[in-house]
Amino acid sequence: MASLASSLQSLKVSSSPFNHGSTPLSSLSKPISFPNTRKPGLVPAIRAMKTMQGRVVCATSDKTVAVEVTRLAPHPKYKRRVRMKKKYQAHDPENEFKVGDVVRLEKSRPISKTKSFVALPVLKRNDLGIPMESQQPSP
Repeated sequence: MASLASSLQSLKVSSSPFNHGSTPLSSLSKPISFPNTRKPGLVPAIRAMKTMQGRVVCATSDKTVAVEVTRLAPHPKYKRRVRMKKKYQAHDPENEFKVGDVVRLEKSRPISKTKSFVALPVLKRNDLGIPMESQQPSP
């Protein structure tokens, strides 16, 4: 019996302010917060889809073209990839694009209520300055 009492005394928890809830919550230390390691001005925010490619479907407005962008996305129910189309209004400052032209849309500041893209010409494969085999002089 004496051994049991001595073992209980050795197991007795040392006096702590948390034993009986006697410590008020205001005196407890606040949790450590981790400092923000990302500096706001140095690292640019990552934004998805800054550029898209599409076909001009309407060019009747002044300095504005409607561009239809087609993408493949999985069907929500059947999970098969289907073509999804969406029309965007894009800024065309020189009215250089006609219906049927393929253009690149680049994100910019909002130009109007519906326009936040700028239409740019798409570089064709041969615009790189490398002649194709069919264009090389034959011997």
